[in-house]
Amino acid sequence: MIHNPVLRGFEPDPVILRVGDDFYIATSTFEWYPGVRIHHSRDLVHWRSLGGVLDSRRLLDLTGVPDSGGIWAPGLSYADGLFHLVFTVVDTYAEGWKDLPNYLATAPSIEGPWSEPVPLHGRGFDVSLFHDDDGGGVGRSWLLNMRFDWRPERESFAGIELQEYDRVARRLLGEIRTISVGTAAGVAEGPHLYRRNGWYYLVHAEGGTGYEHGAAVARSRDLFGSYEPDPSGPLLTSRHDPALELQKAGHCSLVETATGQWYAAHITARPLTERGRCVLGRETSLQPVTWTDDGWPRIAGAVPAVTVPAPDLPPAPVPEPPATDHFDGPALGSDWSTLRRPADQEWVEPMPGRLRIRGGQSPVGRRTPSLVARRVTARRCSFETALTFAPRTPDHMAGLTAYYNTRNWHYLYVTAEDDGSPVLRALSCEAGKLTAHQPSIPLEPGRPTVLRAELDGPCLHFSYDTDGGGPSGPQALRRDLDATVLSDEHADEFHDGQLRVLGFTGAMLGLWVQDLDCSGVHADFTHATYRTTPDDHA
Repeated sequence: MIHNPVLRGFEPDPVILRVGDDFYIATSTFEWYPGVRIHHSRDLVHWRSLGGVLDSRRLLDLTGVPDSGGIWAPGLSYADGLFHLVFTVVDTYAEGWKDLPNYLATAPSIEGPWSEPVPLHGRGFDVSLFHDDDGGGVGRSWLLNMRFDWRPERESFAGIELQEYDRVARRLLGEIRTISVGTAAGVAEGPHLYRRNGWYYLVHAEGGTGYEHGAAVARSRDLFGSYEPDPSGPLLTSRHDPALELQKAGHCSLVETATGQWYAAHITARPLTERGRCVLGRETSLQPVTWTDDGWPRIAGAVPAVTVPAPDLPPAPVPEPPATDHFDGPALGSDWSTLRRPADQEWVEPMPGRLRIRGGQSPVGRRTPSLVARRVTARRCSFETALTFAPRTPDHMAGLTAYYNTRNWHYLYVTAEDDGSPVLRALSCEAGKLTAHQPSIPLEPGRPTVLRAELDGPCLHFSYDTDGGGPSGPQALRRDLDATVLSDEHADEFHDGQLRVLGFTGAMLGLWVQDLDCSGVHADFTHATYRTTPDDHA
């Protein structure tokens, strides 16, 4: 059986692809490096992360992008022996405007090397490529995207566009055509095209990314339309049933197995309360797809199921990653991400038995922050690290964070008093408002400090140990922090009816270092241990 979500935690906007016996899912990464996470499976049941594709500034520049800007809804396809990745880098999105450059990169292997990205256009986002191998345009490729219209008197989601892409010249050409304006649910986005039995099928998201989210399908005998919406309604949605465990279902892409079975990869979310906040962000699930006699794709009940039948493929289990990372390798592992800048030796240095992180900007800095983090994948989990740090002033900070974006986080950190003596403190930021928590704990200079965070549903607990695992054991520092501020729902901000901040990611747990006076301080982390409660695996 497939147990959903198959990709847990912040893994939204899945596009699924089969090449031979291998399945790949690519997901959005927004302001985090490496850009565009790839996951691999051979049976659709067991998945392993291959890490991100866009791992250098040559491939992706996220300097200064807003919270939940950066990479939106990539498209992954295969043609001419090459993987084709199309992606949007959202530089701005607030107050009625969007700057939306789109790019394409190719690689002979999913693990690279990836070519220099080619600029495409900036008319919209959620780009995907359709390679027409058996229709009227054999051997031709087409770029799809939603069209964004900035004009205040117009609908900003202005339909699904199609334009030819020349794979040899690596450029767009020909007429731009609007092939669909979606359904009455509105907000048509996330388009993918498929061809089956002489029909072109357009699958797209609708209804926005919240609890009204869904996926729709339309079809046409002609590539350019007109496209007839499925008369039965949405292909998938949770909007009508708040009791479903999997909410916000939508944004589908389809794949056919070698045995002729079809599946849809889609967004979902698991709120802590009915239609409440989703600390884990938007996750990825799979649903079987059947076809009606008259040629329409169907998901059972048009709703997401937690457990569904697996395809008729040989089981292909993958090893569980170790709970503890001792940073013994030459680079960060595939579970780690870095904020707005790639993990290069300018500031991240894996060393035998420790990770050295050089201090960066303040928590609101968008150019050179120093944050190495991993996704929260379960409602109940823990994260622990051991820190050696020699701060000299209050401008030097290093520790453990439960992080959503620059305006919403909790931080357990080591810093210095005005006289240079080290101290342990906790600080929270909620919608940009700082709260310093008491008490402050004096520390012995030069002694490692163990820091621990525990997520228990809506609550976050911080504790510490300065006794090296001695009889006193971990000491609680804060046990009543609000974990729900680390959610999409809390992060959204509007002022005077205008959108200012979007929440599209999910909670992260990470290692954070600040050097506000630019004096060159660093912190050493000897390990990082992440564990989930067994009941949360199901």
